[in-house]
Amino acid sequence: MTSPEWLESWSADDGAARVRTLFAEVFDGDGTPDGVWSAPGRVNLIGEHTDYNAGLALPVALPHRTYVALRSRTDDLVRLSSAQAPGRTWETRLTDVAPGQTSGWGAYVAGVAWALRDAGHEVTGFDAVVDSCVPFGAGLSSSAALECAVAVALDAVHGLGRAADDAGRAELAAACVRAENEIAGAPTGGMDQAASLRCSAGHALLLDCRPGLSALDSATAVPFDPAGAGLALLVVDTRAEHALVDGQYAERRASCERAAEMLRVASLREVSPDALENALRRLGGAEDAEVLRRRVRHVVTEIARTEEFAARVRAGRVDEVGPLMTASHVSLRDDYEVSARELDLVVDAALAAGALGARMTGGGFGGSAIALVPVGQVDTVVTAVHEAFADAGLPAPGFLLAPPSAPAA
Repeated sequence: MTSPEWLESWSADDGAARVRTLFAEVFDGDGTPDGVWSAPGRVNLIGEHTDYNAGLALPVALPHRTYVALRSRTDDLVRLSSAQAPGRTWETRLTDVAPGQTSGWGAYVAGVAWALRDAGHEVTGFDAVVDSCVPFGAGLSSSAALECAVAVALDAVHGLGRAADDAGRAELAAACVRAENEIAGAPTGGMDQAASLRCSAGHALLLDCRPGLSALDSATAVPFDPAGAGLALLVVDTRAEHALVDGQYAERRASCERAAEMLRVASLREVSPDALENALRRLGGAEDAEVLRRRVRHVVTEIARTEEFAARVRAGRVDEVGPLMTASHVSLRDDYEVSARELDLVVDAALAAGALGARMTGGGFGGSAIALVPVGQVDTVVTAVHEAFADAGLPAPGFLLAPPSAPAA
């Protein structure tokens, strides 16, 4: 059996050197960018599939980042190249970018420029190259890392000044969400982009996704220091590819919206835990009523778990959040039905090997799981998960550690 594979992050100097070198290769003879910017992937501690239900989520930024070397142009041409797609250049004109009209990975990039222009900012075309150590397809928001790196780059080269404070970063996050929803066609909520732009090192970001909140009221930094409690946050990339555009995510979101309509509330956030059983009865006997009941039960209990997680962390009780993580996974597996064989295997193996708690993270249907592990037992848990995958005949997973890290810059 092979040894476990660790997915290491890059230093800022290494990431910048990679994209500067690639920029020179792609745009040979004229290979100097205006600068290099980067943005992190994210991992969500708890609060899954709650953002589009006006609920709560608690992500942290990863040390793994996407790097962009970018140079502005005087016309509206966009030329892009990625180390993950060598030898190919993606091109469009900003005047041609529109919902339903732009495809390919470049839609995530050009979509950010489109959204900023649509918001009234003067943004021109640009040449850019991308490289990333955020695992792709792992549910760790590689797409948001790309969008947010481009957002801070465009903010800088055009002097928009939005990245200078949290309120402005909230505006950039909104532009990135529009890029993903309207141009790339992935109907995600706003947690990923908010985390990439608004997290801070040593903190989780408690996101309150209720509409109408001001930018400063919607996000609160929560000190999160697992290392100080002798713990590590272990992330396991199951290599079961995570995708949000295959209809499953959209179906879950539509079910929640239908349930809210049947309950005559603006969102499921308005259903309190105390009122849950009554709400479930009110969903009646329609053909899909039992499915709707499971979806509602997950959302309401997940929001409550997120509140309790944040409260325990604030009180310095990091070592007591593990059971909340595990309960979240059970709810996502049984009520929301977004887990996968590989995710369940990580959770079961990690808990059996000494993890305090474990859960799938991200949209589900593959991707990654996380475990809160005593530092001295990290290698034991990693070995147990690695061996469980080998025994099940599954491709070997990848492992990374996730100390709460810095935002896009």
